Amino acid sequence: MARYDKGHRDTTRRHILDVASAQFRESGIAAIGLAGIMSEAGLTNGAFYTHFKSKEDLVRAVVLDALERREQRHKDNLASGVALETVIRDYLSPRHRDRAATGCPTAALVSEIARHPKATREAFTGKMSDIIALIAAQIPDGSAAERRRRAIKAYSAMVGALQLSRAVSDRQLSEEILENAVEAALALAKGQ
Repeated sequence: MARYDKGHRDTTRRHILDVASAQFRESGIAAIGLAGIMSEAGLTNGAFYTHFKSKEDLVRAVVLDALERREQRHKDNLASGVALETVIRDYLSPRHRDRAATGCPTAALVSEIARHPKATREAFTGKMSDIIALIAAQIPDGSAAERRRRAIKAYSAMVGALQLSRAVSDRQLSEEILENAVEAALALAKGQ
């Protein structure tokens, strides 16, 4: 039996997560099989079960990992004093629209997550609550409850607009969706 360097198992797991995350966000969870993920990762199908119990276990791990990374971006923005307007404009940018594989996991996967088992949806729900709280923390005025309501409104508009901008085949319409959604999300965040 071959011996691997210390940390090899963690590195391999991280690699599988990264490959699966990009493929799921780009093509959808249902469209991607384990064989394709493992082939892209340069590993055998049998190696998968060293790291994950099932595809659903992998899906849950990808969702948690991707949302934890998104959450960290929000924490970094908050710590750095990045204005919510900047966050909204970056989120609703053509660059973000065109990079589904590395973009927001919520916009890329939310419609599929709704059809997954409770444990996966609960993992998603917990991270959504954390992200909403971080967006609410960037809203400067209002009670905590009001800032949370406005954060939910703005984030919901952002996610939906990003999905729409990716779905339409008309590039000009896609740009219009993004531009108008920036205005709408800013107004919602301000309570207007």
